[in-house]
Amino acid sequence: MAEIPAVLREVDEDDIPEMVEQLLDSFNAGRTREKSFRIQQLKNLLRMLDEKEDEITEAGFRDLGRNRQETIFFELFSIKGEIIDAINNLAEWMKPEHVKKDLANVINTLCIVPEPFGVVCVFSAWNYPVLELLQPLAGAIAAGNTVLLKPSDLAIHTSNLMMDLIPQYLDTDCYKVAAGGIPLCQAVLKERFDYIMFTGSPGIGKIIMRAAAENLTPVTLELGGKNPCIVDSSANIKVAGKRIAWGKYTNAGQSCLAPNYILCHQSIRDDLVASITAAVRQFYGENPRESNNYGRIINTRHFDRVHALLDGSGNVVLKGESDRNDLYIAPTIITDVKPDDTIMQDEIFGPILPIICIDDIDDAIDLINDGEKPLALYAFTSDKSVKEKLTTRTSSGAISFNDVLVHFSVRTLPFGGVGHSGQGAYHGKFTFDTFSHKKAYYSTFTGIAEPLMKIRYPPFTDQNIQRGKKLLVPTIKNGSSYFTYIILTCVIVAVISIILNIL
Repeated sequence: MAEIPAVLREVDEDDIPEMVEQLLDSFNAGRTREKSFRIQQLKNLLRMLDEKEDEITEAGFRDLGRNRQETIFFELFSIKGEIIDAINNLAEWMKPEHVKKDLANVINTLCIVPEPFGVVCVFSAWNYPVLELLQPLAGAIAAGNTVLLKPSDLAIHTSNLMMDLIPQYLDTDCYKVAAGGIPLCQAVLKERFDYIMFTGSPGIGKIIMRAAAENLTPVTLELGGKNPCIVDSSANIKVAGKRIAWGKYTNAGQSCLAPNYILCHQSIRDDLVASITAAVRQFYGENPRESNNYGRIINTRHFDRVHALLDGSGNVVLKGESDRNDLYIAPTIITDVKPDDTIMQDEIFGPILPIICIDDIDDAIDLINDGEKPLALYAFTSDKSVKEKLTTRTSSGAISFNDVLVHFSVRTLPFGGVGHSGQGAYHGKFTFDTFSHKKAYYSTFTGIAEPLMKIRYPPFTDQNIQRGKKLLVPTIKNGSSYFTYIILTCVIVAVISIILNIL
């Protein structure tokens, strides 16, 4: 697939202040507060995905050479699941969360109330340009925010399509799209938002975070990283090879969760290479270039970056042709790679898979811990001790055993990075929580409760201090003290109930 010339439909950066002001006015007017409004907007978004599926998948093909089914499977299914999950559970998510009471607050109302932050800005990446734009949007809508969407300017066809579709389906006073390049991004970052979510590279993430700091704006950053994939001798090599090949070469390797490099013992390396190679042929045929299941690099700049990694690193054992005019780089495996090679310095974000040989699991852990914390750590093993070591002695956004990528699709697990790979998390209720401020709610009585409050008022006495200590300072639990606490709490509640009934 040759790079298709296209013109990005850009918003004038001078229009950004007015757009943000309109979003703020809509939020302050309470437009997004009602549950019924949120659910209706979510249903409209779901209808857009159903009615415009052909246009969305065509844009994915034109931007990334990606098969229609791959876009449906990796993007649309995930977004639809997020939306439907929010629709089904929003009433429960919006309820105040009552918390445990201590002795001093037994008659008071204590809870946590989720409230929307306000005006949210979502920056999307280009590799999954619909997913990374609309999945956060669904959670921001569910949480009651107004939203400014900034699609990636590299995924031109998808960006233009979102500029057309979103105003057709969503309330234009509450949800706006601002497409454009660097000048537009700079204009957006000059505005004050109540929350920012960004998906992209660590370098741009630092720029986003610096801009957010000017207004003390909280951020969620999804940044990727060099995800290691360990394969030990106890693994099923055939299955491991197939799953690694699927995870690595999907979307031509342009996935933040793709395995970035393999760590394995020399004794199983050749079998693993053979297994991955066989899977590549099964998935894409003898010539992946002719397969309609294999994608392309996003543009010539990224092609040049990825292609340059083939020079001077290790021994290429699986390599097909590459074509700059077609933005095509074949699935590639490189062995005999050293940790200090150029290809190991940054996230590859392309269809090149380096393999480093290690002596044992401790060697692998040391190598992983020498680098930045990854978005995901993968390991193929049936050894419980290996699982325990990797879980307790490494840090990553997620850890997944005997599979790759699929933890992303589990909405009951948080998706997010740690350290250099990002901060914050989302998916399912975690998205709702990300875009909600957890407000503490406290309510007490002014009449019946006042005699209990006298210990806090001057004049201060030793007797009041001792009484206050009993009420306010917990004791270390043991069987008898915890039982006493329960009995006292029940007695106090019963006495208060009797008094209230008398009154």
